[in-house]
Amino acid sequence: MNYITYDKSGQLSIAQTDIPTPQKHEVLIKVAAFGINRADLLQKQGKYPAPDGDSAILGLEAAGTVVGCGDPQFQGVLNKRVFALTAGGAYAEYVCIDALQLFEIPDEVSFETAASLAEVYLTAFDAAIRLGGLQKAQTLLIHGGASGVGSAAIRIAKAVGAKVVTTQSTEQKCQYARQLGADLAINYTQDDFVQVMKAQGLTANVIIDPVAGDYTSKNVKVAAMDCHCINLAMLGGRHVELDMAQILAKRFNLHGSTLRNRNQEYKRELVNAFKKQFASSIFSKNMAIPIYKTVALSEIELAHAILHKNENLGKVVAKVSL
Repeated sequence: MNYITYDKSGQLSIAQTDIPTPQKHEVLIKVAAFGINRADLLQKQGKYPAPDGDSAILGLEAAGTVVGCGDPQFQGVLNKRVFALTAGGAYAEYVCIDALQLFEIPDEVSFETAASLAEVYLTAFDAAIRLGGLQKAQTLLIHGGASGVGSAAIRIAKAVGAKVVTTQSTEQKCQYARQLGADLAINYTQDDFVQVMKAQGLTANVIIDPVAGDYTSKNVKVAAMDCHCINLAMLGGRHVELDMAQILAKRFNLHGSTLRNRNQEYKRELVNAFKKQFASSIFSKNMAIPIYKTVALSEIELAHAILHKNENLGKVVAKVSL
């Protein structure tokens, strides 16, 4: 099969390898499309290696057709159109996926649309709902609400009846976030989000933060009592300075979370919890995640460049032509 490989400089190219063989708990997917995520950029830079036992091939989500299974008990999903998280390996014509993490794709939904959902929705749901405990009438602060995860978090928050505040780098991204449902979008290149929120009497019950750095101390300043702040990355720097008096006074909860290195059982429980709450609405207009760009396998460098420059409003997806 064809797959995407990379050299020491991070240059991507198409190479060939054997089609993987599914283990007993897995099915083999003929990939039609896969999502591009910032984690992929970090992996090719050597900063986010695949966990032991996972495929070393890039790619954390895929959509396609089930063409094989590791155990006869899963034969019922053969030829089904599905999407799911992957344990790596999605940047390829075939990938093995845990059979208990599959989502079926309705006939009217494209593979490209389905390939854009798993990573962002499961990450956002895990952060906002499972870790953050976001509830109706509470306020969610999302830094970078124009990203894939940010977009999904806005959709989830509005679906549960929460208020959404987001920070963005441009007015275009602010407008994008508002179109998805954000109640307040703050252009951080023009305004300090702490000052804006305080001026409007807003505090955050849950914060999703991929920035870290000096944002961490600012998050504490706008936090409500018992706020849960979930850090998903550290784009603003790995070292932070905190006023522990404020942490204690607000009973501030700081979580570091990555989905990739969670064990299989955690991911299965996450998928099941998400399905119980959103399975009936995931493909609805109100939950749609805009696709910023769809590229061919041969254009994979373009896809990475878009994420590297932080250009995207929504998801970037690659289509596999077989």
